[in-house]
Amino acid sequence: MYAVIKTGGKQYRVQQGDVLRVEKLDAEVGKSVTFDDVLMLGEGADIKVGADAAKAKVSAVVTDEGRDKKIVIFKKRRRKNYRLTKGHRQDYTQVEITKVAATGGAAKAAPKAAPKAKAAPKAAPKAKAAPKAAPKAKAAPKAAPKAKAAAKPAVKKSAAKAKKASEE
Repeated sequence: MYAVIKTGGKQYRVQQGDVLRVEKLDAEVGKSVTFDDVLMLGEGADIKVGADAAKAKVSAVVTDEGRDKKIVIFKKRRRKNYRLTKGHRQDYTQVEITKVAATGGAAKAAPKAAPKAKAAPKAAPKAKAAPKAAPKAKAAPKAAPKAKAAAKPAVKKSAAKAKKASEE
């Protein structure tokens, strides 16, 4: 039986006996680790995904911890005399898969019910939206100066029309 697990932002296809390097985990060498985030579970033509696969668990033992090879980061801008060299070594944890269990998700079902109770407090922030209506009333006095500004050009236009009329 194999499983697809997610850890450290990556997905791995594993089965019993596999040894793989994953992102750094908080576990000492020799300790057992359980991966609860199972995305797919399969054996031959029988494949489980979604809620059925979420019930599965993958157990592993930490065999080694260390740092990967150095990766060189080199930046350069041509004709600017700019060169920058940096290095990076990623921490890793090496694990050996000991067991792929198809069930064992009773603990996962209970936390899903708790977020529904938290949905009720979301109504409280909507009450704060009412005070925002008051500043809109202040916008009305701004319309009055626009009316005065519109009246002034009308006077100028009539004076210009009067000039044209007198010239003819």
